[in-house]
Amino acid sequence: MAQAIYTGTIAGPGRISFSLDTLKAALRRRAIYRQTVQELNALSSRELTDLGIRRSEIRSIARDAAFGA
Repeated sequence: MAQAIYTGTIAGPGRISFSLDTLKAALRRRAIYRQTVQELNALSSRELTDLGIRRSEIRSIARDAAFGA
């Protein structure tokens, strides 16, 4: 007699909503990153210097703002 054993999980409504929440959070973080880069790039070199920011640090600062340090 043959037996079949199913070891996978069933994707129920709770699992789908968790995935959608995770996706929404990731999209929000990405939007924060893009906005931060855009706003800092719009500043002049003088304004960045006044803030103590080098142009080469913009992406790192945006990453910290969006995804945490």
